[in-house]
Amino acid sequence: MHQGDSDKQKGVYYINTVDEVTQWQAIAAVEKISETYLLEALLGLLNQFPFEIIEFHSDNGSEYINRQVAELLNRLLIKLTKSRARHCNDNALVESKNGAVIRKWMGYAHIPQKHAQDINKFFKKYFNLYLNYYRPSIFPEIVFSAKRKEVKKYRYENTMTPFAKLKSIFEYKKFLKKNTSVVDLELFLSNDSPNEFAEKVVKAQDCLFNGIST
Repeated sequence: MHQGDSDKQKGVYYINTVDEVTQWQAIAAVEKISETYLLEALLGLLNQFPFEIIEFHSDNGSEYINRQVAELLNRLLIKLTKSRARHCNDNALVESKNGAVIRKWMGYAHIPQKHAQDINKFFKKYFNLYLNYYRPSIFPEIVFSAKRKEVKKYRYENTMTPFAKLKSIFEYKKFLKKNTSVVDLELFLSNDSPNEFAEKVVKAQDCLFNGIST
């Protein structure tokens, strides 16, 4: 995902990763879409998921479908799949969060590539945590119509944070990474209320954009 052009100069790029079951989300910024930047960013994103990942589904871009990415995922025992060409709905969840999350918070204006590192600090220390522990997502419930067709129902009671969704999964603890404990995950929530942490995120965002604009 690209953050605008200015005088033929490209802005930063965002890598958005979302788990389709829990909607756990991790975002990173890179200066350029190349092996030099992408592999490090991808590894950092995967490390932010508290549970084991068995499959990585990307769009059809060559930045993801290449030997270097395949080798990295293979070392981590993660299967690589890709979307079909010109079928954006193959990655509909990520596409929806590109707009509802990244565009809403980062806007459309050009941000020079040199600020990628500062944006990443904001994402990792504040924003990604906010998305997973405090920002509710809605989870569709699949029912069948009288004609036996699948219909998605969006009910209020199925609105929860990705962390709450993770805990709702039967025997979810066995899916956690070896170095991740339930105590560690719960401890983070005990530090701030949703409103208190949201205030921290907004202040950090203001500081980030003030630095970008100067």
